[in-house]
Amino acid sequence: MNPIYRSQNDEGQSGRSIHNLVYCSQASEGMDKEAIASIIATARHHNPRLGITGLLVYGQGIFFQWLEGPHDNVTQLLARISADPRHTNVVVLSQEDEIRDRLFPEWDMEWVEAADIREVLDDALQQSSDDKQKRMLSQMLLEIESGGLVK
Repeated sequence: MNPIYRSQNDEGQSGRSIHNLVYCSQASEGMDKEAIASIIATARHHNPRLGITGLLVYGQGIFFQWLEGPHDNVTQLLARISADPRHTNVVVLSQEDEIRDRLFPEWDMEWVEAADIREVLDDALQQSSDDKQKRMLSQMLLEIESGGLVK
């Protein structure tokens, strides 16, 4: 975990919002732990400078990622991800600008294996004070329980 520089943590200052984007994509053929480790290493190198935090889940050939940070930086990152040959069929599940605290303030990018996502989302749900975040996290947990995200 790299330190997040104060100058990049601009949410809540002078009415500035944070952009939150959640997407999923299919992994290209041959995706293995080394390729995922490379994605994480790249994110950990660049994200602190860009003020981006988040979480990456990978399981059964599917990436699920939660990104948050300055609007332009997050949307430019999504464009790079969409052009990356390691990702196919990128689908944005939600995105919005809000004045709120980050859900993953200390995570420049954390890789969570699909089997562990319930625990991470439960922890985030318990720590969140934002009703909208709580609804979204609860919906994700329901999706997991129904077998839609993790099997």
